[in-house]
Amino acid sequence: MAEESTRRRNVSSTFAGSKKEEDFGYRDANGVQDDVDGKGLSAKHVKFLPRGQQHVRRRALPPPSTLTEFIQQNWEWIPPIIYTLLAAFTRFYQIGKANVVVWDEAHFGKFGGHYLKREFYFDVHPPLGKMLVGLAGLLSGYDGSFEFKSGEVYPDHVPYTAMRVILASFGAGMVPVGWFTAIELGFSQRACHLVALMVLFDCAWATISRFILLDSMLLFFTFTTVYGLTKFHNQQWRSFSIDWWFWLAFTGVSIGCVISVKWVGFFVTALVGLYTIEDLWDKFGELQMPVRVYLRHWAARALCLIVLPILVYMASFKIHFLILNHSGPGDAQMSSLFQANLRGNDFAQNPLEVAYGSKLTLKNMGWGGGLLHSHAHQYPTGSQQQQVTCYHYKDDNNNFLVMPRWDENDYDPNGDLRFLEDGDIIRLVHHATGRNLHSHPVAAPITRLNNEVSCYGNATIGDYQDYWVVEVVDDLHLGSKGNVHHIHSLTTRLRFRHNAQGCYLRAANAILPQWGWKQVEVSCVKENNPKDAHTYWNVESHWNDRLPRGEVKLYRSPFLRDFWHLNVAMMTSNNALIPDPDKEDILASTPYQWPWLSVGLRMCGWGDQQIKYYLLGNPLVWWSGTASLILSLMALGIYLLRMQRRYNDFEPGQFDHVMYVGKVAFVGWFLHYLPFLIMGRVTYIHHYLPALWFSVIMTGHLLDHFVFKSKRLSERTKWTVFIFCALAVIETFLWFRGITFGIEGPIKDHKGLLWRKSWNIY
Repeated sequence: MAEESTRRRNVSSTFAGSKKEEDFGYRDANGVQDDVDGKGLSAKHVKFLPRGQQHVRRRALPPPSTLTEFIQQNWEWIPPIIYTLLAAFTRFYQIGKANVVVWDEAHFGKFGGHYLKREFYFDVHPPLGKMLVGLAGLLSGYDGSFEFKSGEVYPDHVPYTAMRVILASFGAGMVPVGWFTAIELGFSQRACHLVALMVLFDCAWATISRFILLDSMLLFFTFTTVYGLTKFHNQQWRSFSIDWWFWLAFTGVSIGCVISVKWVGFFVTALVGLYTIEDLWDKFGELQMPVRVYLRHWAARALCLIVLPILVYMASFKIHFLILNHSGPGDAQMSSLFQANLRGNDFAQNPLEVAYGSKLTLKNMGWGGGLLHSHAHQYPTGSQQQQVTCYHYKDDNNNFLVMPRWDENDYDPNGDLRFLEDGDIIRLVHHATGRNLHSHPVAAPITRLNNEVSCYGNATIGDYQDYWVVEVVDDLHLGSKGNVHHIHSLTTRLRFRHNAQGCYLRAANAILPQWGWKQVEVSCVKENNPKDAHTYWNVESHWNDRLPRGEVKLYRSPFLRDFWHLNVAMMTSNNALIPDPDKEDILASTPYQWPWLSVGLRMCGWGDQQIKYYLLGNPLVWWSGTASLILSLMALGIYLLRMQRRYNDFEPGQFDHVMYVGKVAFVGWFLHYLPFLIMGRVTYIHHYLPALWFSVIMTGHLLDHFVFKSKRLSERTKWTVFIFCALAVIETFLWFRGITFGIEGPIKDHKGLLWRKSWNIY
C-alpha cells in the first residue's frame, strides 16, 4: 500500500479496455498524454494507474443540446443515482408498518427523547448516534415524552415513521458509497455493479436500517471511512495537493464520526492505522525522498488521522454535555461535581461542611464508581451479615449517618456542632436499617484477599469493628491535605481506614453474582496504596438542617475531567455486559455462528397478529463473502508458490493492486471479527454487520480478478457469470423480503424460509 507501488499498479478495466481509456486523453504533437498537472505522463504509464489516478485532461465537450447527449456526458453518475433510488426503496418501503417499539428502539428512542428534554442519561455508547436520533425526533416534531417501552404501541403524537425514515437515510447512503468505493478500488464495471447489488440487497443491512437504531449510522460511517481511505490512496501520486489533503482530512473526520457512534468504529480505525504504518514504512525506504518531506508526511497523518478524529470525538461529548444540562436518570454515573452543575440537582445546595449527625451519601471516586449502598439482604457466604455494595442509582438505601464511636457520648441533635475533620474515628450508620458499616477478618465474596464489608448491629448493638478513621487525601478546590480543616461535601477526597484491621474501604468494579443484584462489591483492601482511586470517596448528597446551604459557584467541574470520567464509566459498564449464567438470552449468539449465517434474531414478538421482523442476512451474500475470504488465502498461497518457481502470472503493477485490495478486504474483516472472539461480553448477530462489508469487497475482488478481468474468458462467459450472480442475489432478497419488510399473519403460512435448521423462524 505504498506510494511507489500505487504509481505502478494496474486497476479496473485496464486489462480489458485500456485503449478505450487512452482515447479520452489529450495528446500533444509528440503523442504524449498530459495529466492535469501537465507532467506529461505517456499513455503507456497512464493505463497502469488506477481509475482514481487517471487524471488526464479530457477534450472540452460542447454543452449538451439533447437529453441523450446529457446522459452520455454524465453516464458515470447514472448507476449510483439509480442505486441510491433503489436503496431508498428497500430502506423506506412500508417503514412505518410496525406501529410498535421494535427491539432496541426501546433504548435509543428513549435516549433521543432525553436530548429533547435535555435530561442527562447514561449509556455505554458514545453520544453522536444518539444525538442524531434526537435530531431526527426534533425534525419530526417529537417532544420526547414517550417512554419507548419494548413492544408498546406508538401513540399518535409520536412521529416514529418520520424518525425511522431520517435514520434509514444513513442505510440508504451505504449503497452509493459502496459503489464509489468499488470504483476507487479499481474494480471493473461488472464488479462494481455486483458489489453495489450485494450492499443493496442484503436483508440484514436493509432490515437494521429501518428502525430507530444506531447501526445504520455506524455502518454508514464505516463505509465512508473505507471510501476516504481508498480516495486518499489514489491521491498518493501527488502528495500534499489540495485533493490529497482533502481526502486525508475526510478520512480523519469519518474516523471521528464512526468512533463517536459506537466503539466498534475503532476496528476500522485500526485498518487505517495499519495502512498508514505500512505506507510510511515504504516511504522510509525511498532514498530519493528528502527527510523534510518524509517528516511532513508523518505530521500530516498525525494531524488528520489522530488529532482530527480526537477533536471530533471530544466535540461530540462537549455538545452532549451542553445539551443535557438538566438532572436525569444517568446522574449517578458521573462525578458529584458534574451533577452539582445540572439544573434540577440540589447538590449545589448541600451544606458545605460536614458535621456529626449529617445524613449523606458517599460516592466512590474510582472511574465508574457508584454510591455506597446497603440493603436488607444477607451475604449467602462469609459472615452472612447485611450486604454492602456500590450502586449506580439513587435511592434511600444509599444514605448513611455520621455518628460518634460507641465509647463517646451519644450524638445530641441540640448540642454544639462538631465538624468532621481529618483523623476522626467515626461510625457510619445505614439510615434505612440502622445497622453500622462494619468489617472483620472474613474474606470478601469476590476479591478473596480483601476483608468483607457488611452492615451489623443496630442503635444499641455494635463493637470496635464498626470504627472507621477518616483520612483526607486532598480537596479539588482547596488543594492539598494541609489546607483542609473541615471535610467539605463534593470536593474533599477521603479514604476510610478500618480502625481495627487497618484496611481501606474500596469499590473496584468487581460485580457480585445475582444474589448481590449484580451490584459492585465493596471490600476492605489490606494494602495501603495512597494512589488507588478506588479507595477514594467524596460526600455527594448532604443533609443537615443545622448548617447553611451551599452555593453553586463553589462547585465547578472541568470538561476534560468529565469527558474522561464518562468514557471510563462507559468502558466499565461495557465490560460488565457479560453472559449471565443464571439466565438464557435467546437473542444472543456466538461469533462462530456469524460467517456462515447459522443464526438469526427475532427483533419483536412472534404472535400471529404481530408484524414480525427477523434479522438475517442474504444467505448468498454472507456465504459467498465467507467463502471468498477462505479462497483468497488459498489463492495467495498458490500465487506465492508459483512466483517462487518463477511463473509470471501478472502484468507489471498488477500484483501490487491485487495485494492492496486483498489487504484492505481481509485485514478489515479480520479486525472487525477477531475482537468478538476474544472479548467476554455478550454478542449478537448485528455485531457482524461491519465485518460483512469487507467480505463483500473480497467477493467482488476475487470475481473481478479471476473472471471479469480474465484474458482467458470470453466476454460472453463474463456476462453470464455476472448476470447469474446478480440475479441470484436479487432473487434471494426477494425470497426473504418478508423478514425485511415485515411478515404478517401466522409465520407458518410463509413457507420456504428455513434454509438452515438453526434459524428460529418457525
